[in-house]
Amino acid sequence: MYACSYCDSQYSKWQGQCDECGKWGTIKNQDLQSSQNAKIETINQSDKTDRFKIGIAEIESVLGGGLVLGSLTLIAGDPGIGKSTLVSQIIGASLSGGAILYFAGEESPSQIGMRMDRLKIPTQNIKFIQNANVSELVSAVSREKPVLCVVDSIQTLNDSSSEFVYGSASSIKSSCAKLLESAKSTNVPFLIIGHITKDGSFAGPQTLAHMVDTVLYLEGDKTHQYRLLRSVKNRFGPTDRVGVFSMSEKGLLEVKNPSELFLGETRQKSPGSVVSVIMEGSRPFLVEIQSLTNKTPYGYPKRATSGFDLSRLDIILAVLERRGGLKLQSQDVFLNIAGGLKSKDTSLDLAALLAVASSLSNQSAPEKSIVIGEIGLGGEIRPVPNILERIKESQRLGFNNFLIPKSKQSFDISGVFQVEDIVSALSFLGIKK
Repeated sequence: MYACSYCDSQYSKWQGQCDECGKWGTIKNQDLQSSQNAKIETINQSDKTDRFKIGIAEIESVLGGGLVLGSLTLIAGDPGIGKSTLVSQIIGASLSGGAILYFAGEESPSQIGMRMDRLKIPTQNIKFIQNANVSELVSAVSREKPVLCVVDSIQTLNDSSSEFVYGSASSIKSSCAKLLESAKSTNVPFLIIGHITKDGSFAGPQTLAHMVDTVLYLEGDKTHQYRLLRSVKNRFGPTDRVGVFSMSEKGLLEVKNPSELFLGETRQKSPGSVVSVIMEGSRPFLVEIQSLTNKTPYGYPKRATSGFDLSRLDIILAVLERRGGLKLQSQDVFLNIAGGLKSKDTSLDLAALLAVASSLSNQSAPEKSIVIGEIGLGGEIRPVPNILERIKESQRLGFNNFLIPKSKQSFDISGVFQVEDIVSALSFLGIKK
């Protein structure tokens, strides 16, 4: 078998150029070793896998109770979103357990120390290792027996024992495989920081997500203070939980009530403003949808969104004009989710439609009202999941009017208005077709 040392593509015979990556002279012979007798084990029901407690409630909730010993956790996110800050705070909350080994591939220990000083984290029990390949790091883990090993980042870790090109996808995969073997043999949990590309995938092999035990994404808009920690893969816990943080000079602060963070001051009546509820994992968040319509000075009306899917807005406007009878051909339409939150939850459809109609007619929605529902092309309003959880979260924050899709489910709650189509929903604002 022949394999490319750059992209790991395999061939049955040697050739000068790799068909996949286009590199010359990278295809080399790969010896296939015969299989040996494998060690066969059984599961002992009395064995219990312990978790490494972090001490930060939001992170432990996302992980399902903490880091499992011997696990490999990958943390990914956009540059500057706060990955290193998050890992530093995990280190600070874990120092009481023992020494921590930190592979510094992108920063020097003194530079990391500056961040630790800003976050008020002592560095006495943190041991740094620089400019090392994965074999040296694995050897240091076996020798030092740390309570936690941090790799910042996996793209800077090289496997010198392989013939793969430094920084290539194959080199990253090889390094990750050796880290996984070390984690399972030493029972030391690993935290790995990974880069992502512009389209949100891992900068490197996507198979990296299949190799690790847990994948966490740190999301958010760098121009706003909030950050979401989302679990997209977890072999030892749920994947429907989201941790909410607020970025400050002291690092990432836990947000116990995320609805108040995204809702802000929206209790006053204002045309073009409608409050809705989205689900981030299993947590309901109240968000404010803001719309502004204005007669266009140009021949072609402008549509712009912030945090809301633009193509979804085009569909909503077409339904609003065709099924609701509102004229929008000469109107610029701007739509915004307050607080910088981005969401593709279709339960925001009805709130977006009423926000546009409210701005166009200059009629505000009733006070303390919540609007939830998905819109179909025929103008019908479709049910959305977790409607009861959304209503209860709204009631907790003082809302008492609920415009929701009509369903067979009965609600023993006052102030619930169920509607079948957008014509009925527009009458909620006092707009008649």
